[in-house]
Amino acid sequence: MDGKRICVAQVGAPHGVRGEMRLKSFTQDPMAVARYGPLQSEDGAKTFAIEASRRLKDDMLVVRFRGVTDRDAAQALRNVRLYVPRDRLPPADENEFYHADLIGLSAVTVDGAPFGKVVALHNFGAGDMIEIAPEGGGETAFLPFTQTVVPQVDIAGSRIVVAPPVMED
Repeated sequence: MDGKRICVAQVGAPHGVRGEMRLKSFTQDPMAVARYGPLQSEDGAKTFAIEASRRLKDDMLVVRFRGVTDRDAAQALRNVRLYVPRDRLPPADENEFYHADLIGLSAVTVDGAPFGKVVALHNFGAGDMIEIAPEGGGETAFLPFTQTVVPQVDIAGSRIVVAPPVMED
């Protein structure tokens, strides 16, 4: 194992009075989060085993964790982000990437000039955006994470190639 952990879900509001809670799944198949074994808190100090899960809607589930038996205990877990070791997840398909595998990669332009380093990926509702911190410092750049703007992702080579859109005045 390489030691990388992937954030697969975040606990939401309690659901009822018996310890169930909403869980926002970040996995392609939202129900898969229950198949990856025990989930860990971000600091790794707590482990959570899903005893029961059902889909509420889209990427939202209702889950019950072992040992969480009432609304107060569920409320105490609100907003906890949950992780699993990278090696428990299936390999990414071609042209699919885990965010954790992209963060930290160097970004170069199509002509090979240094551009920056990938610091995050976001989706504000209109598609994935890749956030790149510039080589010389300053404000980060947000680029659409599309084949046109990011024509090459080389995980093994620790870099991506970017073709930033030209902004006209």
